[in-house]
Amino acid sequence: MAKAAVGTGGGQADAFEADALSFLDALYRTALRMTRSEAEAEDLVQETYIRAFRFKDQFQPGTNLKAWLFRILTNTFINQFRRRKTQPQTTELDDVDESALYRQMTGASATSTLGQPESVVLDQVVDTEVTEALEELPEKFRTVVLLDSEGFSYKEMAEMLQIPIGTVMSRLHRGRKFLQKRLYDVALDRGIAAARSMPRPT
Repeated sequence: MAKAAVGTGGGQADAFEADALSFLDALYRTALRMTRSEAEAEDLVQETYIRAFRFKDQFQPGTNLKAWLFRILTNTFINQFRRRKTQPQTTELDDVDESALYRQMTGASATSTLGQPESVVLDQVVDTEVTEALEELPEKFRTVVLLDSEGFSYKEMAEMLQIPIGTVMSRLHRGRKFLQKRLYDVALDRGIAAARSMPRPT
């Protein structure tokens, strides 16, 4: 996506705008996987930058600009773009008891858990399969997984989505489990040796 598509026009961009535009690729990548449409992703990113430039006085210098921009992106998606579609109700994930799952996780560290044995398999699956698996996730789980992939903390994701940290942890845990199982099966079908040497994720 060209940076000119989201420019404010007239004059040279100030330091804030230059810094904000440095996150264009990351925002577009996430927007594309949220909307599953190139045209809608471009519209979403453009609207994100319009809002960011309009309300840049609300940004506190020295804080996390990337997190601030992603908060605008996710809020814009939730408030506007999501309404344009009927979201499919896929898999049993929509019915998960998030509070119960969180209680089961309270003994776990509140840091990323991606470094599990299954990640060896996931690393060998191409991006096409990852994208297809992400598209099968219900939106609320997919959004958390995408934000996690951009390196945001549980606290930052909770603030962006305006949900409790426990809900973030639960959705991320459930979303990862779904992806692990889905991509493990893909790896088996493709004959990846690492997949054959470990049990199927539960």
